[in-house]
Amino acid sequence: MIDIHQHLIYGVDDGSKDLEMSLAMARLAAADGVERIVCSPHSNDVYNYPVDIINERLAELRHNLRGEIELSLACDFHITPENISEAVAKPFSYSIDGKGYLLIEFPNIILAPGTERVMFELMSAGYRLVITHPERYPFVHRSPHYIAQWLDQGCMLQLTAGALTGKFGAQCETLALELLDRDWVQFIATDAHNPDRRPPLMKEAFDFVAQRKGIETARRLCVVNPRSAVEGRPLGAQPEPIGLWNGVPLKFHLPGYKPQRRQMPGDVGLPPSAGKSFLKRFFGR
Repeated sequence: MIDIHQHLIYGVDDGSKDLEMSLAMARLAAADGVERIVCSPHSNDVYNYPVDIINERLAELRHNLRGEIELSLACDFHITPENISEAVAKPFSYSIDGKGYLLIEFPNIILAPGTERVMFELMSAGYRLVITHPERYPFVHRSPHYIAQWLDQGCMLQLTAGALTGKFGAQCETLALELLDRDWVQFIATDAHNPDRRPPLMKEAFDFVAQRKGIETARRLCVVNPRSAVEGRPLGAQPEPIGLWNGVPLKFHLPGYKPQRRQMPGDVGLPPSAGKSFLKRFFGR
């Protein structure tokens, strides 16, 4: 398995606190069947993604873990003016190993106006956008149509492994299962922050998906698609997302959820064909 989202590099965000914790997390992941971790420190208004320190500690971890597990580098990228300016000025900066797949994290409460246009700008610069843990955003619980909008726009989705098995609560689990069952998901990752409360474990989720959707789906979400992201290649053939193009409402029941008309790409200032053409480009179909 390949974990494309983990806060392994110590002392740069709210993930690992020190070298000892980072090594413990990496070895726990390796014992669970993970062969590569994509280290993804935050870059937001709180954590500023110190490149020199990150690269120095990544090299230190690679040295200590040589022969045990492989490490890649990315970023848990927040849409701030500074981040956008640098990402556009320096193509593929922040992306997984500098090869184009960019992990996007949103604020929990509300999606800022203009976000869709910024995402279109990043995609036009060549980035392949992966929306991290959509099942955990409170604003998505209130307005799940955002997920269809992102897929229409050409983004991909990464579910949290623990959400599929109930470790983030019933709301997150219900939404995660709906997205999985509809084939709207392209990646599963841990978003691990520590060895205990947010551990770097994927095997339980892999086995759960294999039982619910089949072993090929589990391999696609945990091995095959993540490998394409690390290598910077378009994803291979993916299942047709169920109900996406004909606007079928999401069926899960969350407190306060009221179905809303989901916005199509033309509603947010994008060319009407942008969503499908981007999806074909990213998924290689």
